[in-house]
Amino acid sequence: MEAKTVLNERFFIVIRGKSRKGFCRGCIGSVETETASGELMGLLYGCGTNAGSPKNGGLVRKEDIYPLTRHQAQLLLFISSVSRRLEVLCNPQLFSAVCELSQNDLVVVRHKKGHVPGLVKNLMQIGRKENKEDLHMLGFELEFVDTSTFLSVKPAAPLPIFSAADIVQVVSSYSVPLGLHWRDGRYANTGRKTVSRINSMPSIGISARRVAENQTEPSVVPNQQLTTAHVPLEVGSIVEVVSNSGVKVYGVIRWLGIPEGKTGDWAGVELDYDVSGCSDGTYGGQRFFTCKGSRALFVPVTKCSPDSRLVSCSTESLLRAAEIPAVPPFEDTGEDAPPVPESEAVPLFVGKMKGIQGHNNSCYLDATLFSLFSSSVTVDNICHKPADEEQPITCTLRAIINRLRRQGFVPAESVLNFRKQLGCETFSTHEKDPEEFITVLFQNVLCIEPLLKLRSERGTSQGAYTLQIFLEKQQIRQMPTVQQLLDTSCLSGDLKFETMPSCLIIQMPRCGNKYKMFSHIIPSVELDITDLLYNSPRECFICGCLAEFECLQCLPDYKLQPGRIKQYCSTCNTQVHTNPSRHSHSPSALAVSAAVAADGPVPRQKIQLFAVLCIKTSHYVSFVKYGPDPHSWFFFDCMADRCGDDQNGYNIPEVQSCPEIGDFLCQPEEELSQVNPFQAPELVQRLLCDSYMFLYHIPTVSLSKPNNGEH
Repeated sequence: MEAKTVLNERFFIVIRGKSRKGFCRGCIGSVETETASGELMGLLYGCGTNAGSPKNGGLVRKEDIYPLTRHQAQLLLFISSVSRRLEVLCNPQLFSAVCELSQNDLVVVRHKKGHVPGLVKNLMQIGRKENKEDLHMLGFELEFVDTSTFLSVKPAAPLPIFSAADIVQVVSSYSVPLGLHWRDGRYANTGRKTVSRINSMPSIGISARRVAENQTEPSVVPNQQLTTAHVPLEVGSIVEVVSNSGVKVYGVIRWLGIPEGKTGDWAGVELDYDVSGCSDGTYGGQRFFTCKGSRALFVPVTKCSPDSRLVSCSTESLLRAAEIPAVPPFEDTGEDAPPVPESEAVPLFVGKMKGIQGHNNSCYLDATLFSLFSSSVTVDNICHKPADEEQPITCTLRAIINRLRRQGFVPAESVLNFRKQLGCETFSTHEKDPEEFITVLFQNVLCIEPLLKLRSERGTSQGAYTLQIFLEKQQIRQMPTVQQLLDTSCLSGDLKFETMPSCLIIQMPRCGNKYKMFSHIIPSVELDITDLLYNSPRECFICGCLAEFECLQCLPDYKLQPGRIKQYCSTCNTQVHTNPSRHSHSPSALAVSAAVAADGPVPRQKIQLFAVLCIKTSHYVSFVKYGPDPHSWFFFDCMADRCGDDQNGYNIPEVQSCPEIGDFLCQPEEELSQVNPFQAPELVQRLLCDSYMFLYHIPTVSLSKPNNGEH
């Protein structure tokens, strides 16, 4: 392969494409050579015990990378999570400001459970440079600012180090005209990593300070007083509070008055996030309102002004977030909208004010509807009943689906009307469990026969729309797969599927947000239910011949692949149970058709994952697969943000593209079982920890026909 040398130093980050010889999404590398075909051959950083020491990475395509400067590469390299690196790049304005930070610039960083302002004191080199190709990681040493006094807090030693991903805001107008005082030394708490201060930083902060030095009153920070002074502040107003040092926080006024010992009007503000030094609504030993701890800030009203991120048209108009796109009107043509193809899904759905808007405890319903109807072909036949035979509630549902698929957004009013038509008062006012809604949806609204036909070994048969997992925790390992949970639950309960289900909705062993049996569950992208079909031929677990016996006691045996269903031919059944540890087992005989060849292959019956409902702190969200590509995943939250207060505001739904879910699930099951969930990307952690329901289907098979309105 002919290659040409690249003389100039070139760094990059991989932003797309499948893993190729070491390179994957989020990896940082440097170009060594470029092939005649236009591919790049480079070194890969972030491997082994020292992230700054490169290894051979192989080839990567030009269209799959984003170029970086050395400084950008060093900042991103200190971010251990590859998905967090990509998130940083998705906010180019903030990342540009972070790259140009100077000493004594003011920033706001994520710290513990909240956001804290701090001063940049040093740019830190992290790692050893033993070879010329080695690359120092860079982090920021910060000195926190006390938000109760807005004064710098100077701890005795040593200052904490933050990565570029920890910085959520850069306050460029801040100025403290101090000289540069760099120190030599080491940071004691970095373990094996070597940390040193470097004697120069980018100078973007200098220009900001020059502007501030020319102001006659440098302690006063502009806060839109000229344009918003006419807007009166009251309880419920969304405000920002700006200190003399330039720290800006946002929240809602919960109390107005004059505290004891103070003069003039003061405001009690509930902040959007935790801030150290704040309370839970008390001030001076007296309670004025109640909120989450570390979110109540009490300041003179003169320090408050309307939130500059919002647009106010009049004192009575609803405040709308400036970055929220307007929702165009929708006209239903009466024609059923087809499922959204993969190529059109991202531009249609991704963004704010997308998906289904939440309102009044509707998240259980919104997440379920988006999972079922945004792009799934399996349930598409429900939209094709003759119009004159439909109930009003079915027409309402069709309108919701059509608007979702054509416009990518359904307002809360449409869903609230549907909730009222469900016929039960609690559906429109209280939060329900998704399984309750799914049963009512399929049985009473869509008039579809039970999705599942379950048969016990005792011969009884029953229909169901969802399948609840029941098992004892000791029957399975700590972080199981959905396949293992399904197999163990069905065998323990002597249950089999009478027919191959076209749609299988599995409820995990947990009770809402109150209890969950397993802290993390690994999604199975594909479920093999061959061995769970009643009277279906099955292979011997050992030799692959036709199985004649099944043993429940062998299920958790760690010598026989724990969690896998164990069925044996006659010979293997005898041999396996000659082991003294299995003498007490009681294998059961399987019904085998005489027409099935004893040595013929058994076709595998599999269904595919297309959505996951998750719950955390009583709030439901969903992950939805919108196409056949393994990386085509959405994350949907019907209440991702809010504009306005509880009385006059509204929820802002959001749909995110999350290909990192595909990156994670594409790994072999053996590797997934070894994953540390707490080191996974944020959305992957949420998928593993908060899963409540897994939805599977056969993409080429439709649901059973409606039963002509019979209930």
